[in-house]
Amino acid sequence: MQSIFNSPEIEEIETKVEEATRSTEAGVKRFVEPAHGTLRRATSKSHHIIFGRRGSGKSSLLKKAAADLTVDRRPIAYIDLETFKGHSFPDVLLSVLIVSFDSFAEWLDTAAINPATKTSFWDKLFGTQPQKPALNKRIAAQLSEHLKEQSRLLKDHLHTADEIETQKKTMQGEELKEEAAAEVGLKTPAANFSANYTGSEKLSKSEEMHQAFQHHKVDLLHRNIYEYQKIFRNMAKLASGDSYLFLDDLYHLKKKDQAHVIDYFHRIAKNNSLWLKIGSIRHRTEWYKHGDPPIGLKLGDDAEEIDLDLTLEKYSVTKEFLIKILKSFFDENSKYKISDVLTDGAIDRLVLASGGVARDFLGLFRKSLGSARERGVDWRGAKIMAEDVNLAAGEYDALKREELKRDTLDDVTGIEEEFRKIRKFCTEEAKTNIFLIDVNSSSRGIMLIDELVDLRLLHLAQSRVTVSKRAGNMYRAFMLDVSQYTGYRKHHRFKMLDFWRPELKEHIRRVSLIYNPSA
Repeated sequence: MQSIFNSPEIEEIETKVEEATRSTEAGVKRFVEPAHGTLRRATSKSHHIIFGRRGSGKSSLLKKAAADLTVDRRPIAYIDLETFKGHSFPDVLLSVLIVSFDSFAEWLDTAAINPATKTSFWDKLFGTQPQKPALNKRIAAQLSEHLKEQSRLLKDHLHTADEIETQKKTMQGEELKEEAAAEVGLKTPAANFSANYTGSEKLSKSEEMHQAFQHHKVDLLHRNIYEYQKIFRNMAKLASGDSYLFLDDLYHLKKKDQAHVIDYFHRIAKNNSLWLKIGSIRHRTEWYKHGDPPIGLKLGDDAEEIDLDLTLEKYSVTKEFLIKILKSFFDENSKYKISDVLTDGAIDRLVLASGGVARDFLGLFRKSLGSARERGVDWRGAKIMAEDVNLAAGEYDALKREELKRDTLDDVTGIEEEFRKIRKFCTEEAKTNIFLIDVNSSSRGIMLIDELVDLRLLHLAQSRVTVSKRAGNMYRAFMLDVSQYTGYRKHHRFKMLDFWRPELKEHIRRVSLIYNPSA
């Protein structure tokens, strides 16, 4: 019996799924809205912070919104903030501002003035043409040049900081040489003291110079804010409408700098026809700091949130969304349907193993396809089985651990230790995939659990659970990621609880499932 996994149609689907696991401009054409009205909100005249785990569709939503606004000839700039990982304030703000100005200038040079008949531009990138006429070329060129000039000025100030830093390192090097020479030629305590004192004095002056320049850059940004506001007022006149700045993956910036960066752009945007759309991971983001004055964006007052996290708590909704995404690949020139490739059990296992994250769902499907192809047609059948998904999930663990280290440089040890304890509790004590946390807990471990959910190593199963022997207490139920127990089920009396099935909900209301996080 010939396996369909080796057919040209399935291999083509496999290739397209692999390409789609990374958000690209081309992927905009197959965008699936995670919830009704989400795209409309992402293009509305309001500031938004879009929250979601890695792979939940933040970038896809932002790029789709940017593409639709571009076709409507709205001024847009899309900035991937991962580029600036490791940069410090105020250099990080200068850098993001430079790229934003360059991006708006590029829009003015292309989408603003390209006629709808230039299909080589519109069809290739967007698959459609604008209905509105091109904007005034002369005014667009003037505004573009003004943005480029501001960008050049900012670059000059940004690179001068590097010169100061280089000078500081050079001075330190010279001081070390001087001290070494002093130790060889002068052996008296007084001579050694004099040499060290001189070196310390030079270092102090270098530090002062560096700090003074940092303050100068901040002052420059403050002084120029009115000029930048005027740019967007002029942009609104040219386009007869508002502008949009998309800042994707804010969580890649240092946490202490995030609120300062978005605060500055909010000051430019306020009452100047510019709207901010910011994508980030909730528990790795600091978007607001209380103070006098407060810094950043306050949700509910300055901005609204869009939550893209479809959790396992709404299992049927999440499953329907994920199947809809996968179905879009089968609908493109394929004679096969999802049911020809996946058993019902495999689909449920894919939903569980992905935790409701679209990118993980597609990545696990592709790996499961490879696993089924490798074993061939045997007694288990000619479709992807739940066991194939388990094997794929086990392989996926390495990717998630790598992302954990990359995204949590500031506290990777604490997070890994808490995860080790939870995994041990589930696999060796509770012997099931579910554990419970008291909703009133406020320990450091609770914060780490929230971060582990964002990192897709834990998944919210139920937000409100009562336990019969703990009257008056309310708990949250979490599921340990499937990748962590695929080898335990057969040999360690480990039992997977199908918590989403109404008839099995009582099984998670057990005292033995209550976990006490680190203090």
